[in-house]
Amino acid sequence: MWWSYQDVEEQKKRLQREIAKRKKRGEKFEALPAPAGQKKLSTTFWGQSWCRNLESYQDYESRLPRGRSYLRQGKVYDLKIESGKLSAVVAGSELYDTSIIIQPLPKKQWQQIVKSSAGQVGSMLDLLAGKLGDGLMKVLTDPDGGLFPKPKEIRFICSCPDHADMCKHVSAVLYGVGVLLDTEPELLFTLRGVDQAELLSNASSAAIMDLSADTGDLAGVDLSAIFGIDLSAEVMPEPSAAKTAVKKAAKKKPKKG
Repeated sequence: MWWSYQDVEEQKKRLQREIAKRKKRGEKFEALPAPAGQKKLSTTFWGQSWCRNLESYQDYESRLPRGRSYLRQGKVYDLKIESGKLSAVVAGSELYDTSIIIQPLPKKQWQQIVKSSAGQVGSMLDLLAGKLGDGLMKVLTDPDGGLFPKPKEIRFICSCPDHADMCKHVSAVLYGVGVLLDTEPELLFTLRGVDQAELLSNASSAAIMDLSADTGDLAGVDLSAIFGIDLSAEVMPEPSAAKTAVKKAAKKKPKKG
């Protein structure tokens, strides 16, 4: 073979020297740890949903396997997820700077998601752990109206010489997002430019309104005064806290006559 074992070893040494130089300049250069010895890269609802969405687009099909291999080999460094942007350094024959620009989630689309989630999110922990009902899961992962970006909303930038729309370095970074979401699922909301607390607030508000409708003793009572909050505000109490407060208010209501 023209590509000998010595060539591979020399390439590794060259990359290690370059990484050492960058670390001296103050760069972290931490490899994203990918799970070894298991078929799936991601193990949680959010991580697996990201990867499934990625693999559902035929435009990406031919390039994804190489990227998955790069990630498993520990070649993705310093993956950062920000609002509308992914960035990382990927080790190939050289070190390549890779950026992926992702359009923010359209406001109208997010508002529809928030509306559809009304009363269905128990707590922030449940949301981030993916402990959601089937109906809400379907809304969040819908390929057209859900949280995950579509190909037309994604733009790739890589310093490698590969002129393909999606190079293997970009593919590795995209798969890396799925791995990172296993431990930091809130980063998906950061990436799409939305606040996950709005899903919880909507659920809490719906729970309070349901309680007021079902509690005859509290008919006409100002629930905003009971809770000491503005029910139109963004941050709402947990449904469990709301239920307790309503019960206490009912007990304290003065008797007539």
